[in-house]
Amino acid sequence: MASRRQFGAIRRLGPGRWQASYVVDGKRHNGPIRFQTKADANAYLSEVETGLRRGGWVDPTAGKESLKSYADSWLSQRHDLRPRTAEDYQSLLALRIYPALGHLGISRITPVIVREWYVQLSKDYPGRAHKAYRLLRTILNTAVADEKILRNPCQVKGAGQDRSAERAIPTISEVNLLAAAMPPRFELLIQLAAWCGLRRGELLALTRSNIDLRNGSIRVDRSAQQLNGGEVAFGPPKTAAGIRTVHYPPELSDLMRRHLDAYVGRSGESLVFTGEKGGVLRPHVLQKAWVKARNSVGVNFRIHDLRHLGATLAANAGASTKELMQRIGHASPQASLIYQHASEDRDREIAQSLGGLMLAEGGSFPRHS
Repeated sequence: MASRRQFGAIRRLGPGRWQASYVVDGKRHNGPIRFQTKADANAYLSEVETGLRRGGWVDPTAGKESLKSYADSWLSQRHDLRPRTAEDYQSLLALRIYPALGHLGISRITPVIVREWYVQLSKDYPGRAHKAYRLLRTILNTAVADEKILRNPCQVKGAGQDRSAERAIPTISEVNLLAAAMPPRFELLIQLAAWCGLRRGELLALTRSNIDLRNGSIRVDRSAQQLNGGEVAFGPPKTAAGIRTVHYPPELSDLMRRHLDAYVGRSGESLVFTGEKGGVLRPHVLQKAWVKARNSVGVNFRIHDLRHLGATLAANAGASTKELMQRIGHASPQASLIYQHASEDRDREIAQSLGGLMLAEGGSFPRHS
């Protein structure tokens, strides 16, 4: 029997099963789910009524499209994604999101369903759960903008945060030992990763034209990524703030010149770091050399840990927050414009201070003969 209200109607279907319905433009709409209590059904109708008054009502039939169908369309329209990012999204959708949620209409995905999915995913795949959640939240934010659903059901507090354990970073002495243990053509790469905080992909994408020997600076404007098929793709840096000019310590100048003379072609487009035959340096080749070097030194750092060291050293040298974020090219979307306008002259001073730290550590650093 239906219970009449000023707006909408509520009908009991059985124990713990209540249906809410209402009429808009002469058409009756049922609530997206069967509510467990009459109070829940009342709350839903009150929300719908408020949405209608404020112009925020969404036709529930618009959300009948399955999450898989909607997400596939969403991804096909994301031409702004870097190739490796697009591959990662495809993997997250296929392996972590679609099996549990892909068949559901997007309007039927509730906060409870999302929370239960995330809790289970965190147990089974803790390293990927936060990334899958962020992707789902982003897709459903677009569904809200498209007026497919009224609210995003991704409401799990802190679910999208990466809680990776804090790692130790190498010392300056360990960096010097690691650089010396690498093949000579990779020694400069290790020193730049540590003293300039460049990402691996940024280093692999550098060309001779990116190096300014007179000013002692490096222009970072692209990054290299290896795709699942083995192809290396070049594209923009990880964030807009990644496009930047970074000064290297003057004490690296001689190593920079010797490296360019020995391993880099004369063309401005010649890659600064290449494989043994002069071709594109593939990440797995660099990783193989790195693992051999760190085993010989007796440490267990990642190449990315050198970037963390670079940020720490710059902070110790007196870099402000804005200067530090500009130098390492790491910015939140909200703050990226601010970080990009840090002073280039001040960055040169930071590099010179870093050179002082380099010399203070032992007067010099290992060089290959």
